[in-house]
Amino acid sequence: MIEPSLPLSGWAVISLRDARQNTALRRAVRRAGGTLLAVPGFRLRAIDDARARADLAAALAAPVCLFVSPAAVRYAARLQPLADYPGMALAPGPGTASALRRAGVTRVDWPRRELRSEGILALPALNPPPACVGQVAAPGGRELFGRVLGERGVRLFRAEVYRREPCVLTARQRQTVQALRGPYALLLSSLEAFEQVLGQLADDIARLRAAVVVAASARLADAAAAHGFGRIVTAPSARPAALITTLITHAKPMGFR
Repeated sequence: MIEPSLPLSGWAVISLRDARQNTALRRAVRRAGGTLLAVPGFRLRAIDDARARADLAAALAAPVCLFVSPAAVRYAARLQPLADYPGMALAPGPGTASALRRAGVTRVDWPRRELRSEGILALPALNPPPACVGQVAAPGGRELFGRVLGERGVRLFRAEVYRREPCVLTARQRQTVQALRGPYALLLSSLEAFEQVLGQLADDIARLRAAVVVAASARLADAAAAHGFGRIVTAPSARPAALITTLITHAKPMGFR
């Protein structure tokens, strides 16, 4: 039974992540007294073939390698142990940095302020530019990173080790949105997942727009505002603890109407 004194007692918290990414988030929401509702925009799938393995080996041969997400770390580690990587591993934020350390990588850096590509490009490991850099990712994304490295004369070895497959919302997930009553919050950590879900909820978009949005970056907060969401706060990262702490500290006091 949920204690009514817990900070998110009575709250529903919507996650757009792949269901397998919700374990830590579900625990954080439950500890605070809330209920997590999964309405995934994408499903993550491993890419496990000869090309992925060869590309990963090339990326990890570079003195600096960027892992774009915790999922990139997880799927790369299935193809090749990461604990032996002797170079500097870069992460876009603390969640990916923690995933790298759990995988046994000892040298990890990430931007403490600007968590976008500009922050990564300003890290000491890329200044002055090395001859080559690895990148472990999914297809698409981080175009600025590759373009700027090319302008600096850096050779980029990119390994795609997983892909995002759009999810078609089930009737039950649609009913979950239709049945929402206050208070409820939407956790926003992926623009692609956000737009994928919005595109399928044309008839129920007003219901979703009533949510308090906790965005994992200023870019995502701007996207929510552009889509007509009115109550938005920005968390310092996409880590479950950061999102839920921000909801409790900043979003919940806004009230719900």
